[in-house]
Amino acid sequence: MVVTSMDDVTESKVLLAEYDRLKEEQKTRIGFRDNLLYFTLAAVTGVVALTVQTGQPRLLLSAPAICLILGWTYLVNDEKISAIGCYVRDQLGPRLGALASVHGTVFGWEIYHRTVAGRAMRKRLQTAVDLFTYLILPMVCMTVFWCSPAVQPFLVLTSLVQTLTLAVLAWQFLRRAER
Repeated sequence: MVVTSMDDVTESKVLLAEYDRLKEEQKTRIGFRDNLLYFTLAAVTGVVALTVQTGQPRLLLSAPAICLILGWTYLVNDEKISAIGCYVRDQLGPRLGALASVHGTVFGWEIYHRTVAGRAMRKRLQTAVDLFTYLILPMVCMTVFWCSPAVQPFLVLTSLVQTLTLAVLAWQFLRRAER
């Protein structure tokens, strides 16, 4: 939004400009977050292919590290996406509504889409996909490693630390899903 002079600046214009910027950030974060799932699947597939090609099961231990880093990044972006929506619903919308003397909701979509039938089921399914991608896949890789002849004490210790960190990540996904 271009402002030509300070006389043109009103609180409602500032709030609408803030809304535009927040929605742009939210859109960018949604695209980035969603692409993280695809990138994670591609990276783990690459690790598995490389492991099969080289016959070195210890390479499978890179999958948990990849999933941990990308899973945490996914969670952080998801949290910011939700925080933007919450801010628009609870802060920005009511302030703009009061300025415009609007009775009711200013940004209706921010509330409406949360009440659409099937939302709870979609949220549960998304949590299952997230847990499969960021927990189950790396645990399968570690299990294959543990059953291989390449097991060495240091690598087992590394994999146990990875298991603990993945458990923390899973807990964060589940905690987030409860909200």
